[in-house]
Amino acid sequence: MGLLDQLGGMLGQGGGSDAIGAIGNLIEQHGGLDGLVQQLQNGGLSDIVASWVGTGANLPVSADALQQALGSDRIGQIAASLGLSTDQAAGSLAQLLPQVVDQLTPNGSIEGGGLLEQGLGLLKGKLFG
Repeated sequence: MGLLDQLGGMLGQGGGSDAIGAIGNLIEQHGGLDGLVQQLQNGGLSDIVASWVGTGANLPVSADALQQALGSDRIGQIAASLGLSTDQAAGSLAQLLPQVVDQLTPNGSIEGGGLLEQGLGLLKGKLFG
């Protein structure tokens, strides 16, 4: 099962558009992908996040580590918006976020200029088009 298939079902019972929206909102709340990456690095996940951005294999992140780095309030907001428990939302984000960051950084670096919008638009088109 690929990333596009997982987006449709991993994060929410509300469907793929809710999952994409939750990830998009998370990135937007941090001022873009670079802001989210910075938050995760500041939260003690530097090596893990570097693997997602880089061109090699993605290191896994635990739901607890992700919740600690992003904050329980932020995970709680995502969980509420998707109708999930905080544990379910954190677990799903821990599985999905490395893949999304990896897909949005295909050259091993965070690029500006609307890459997030292009990536999310492409994902929406693949899921619903």
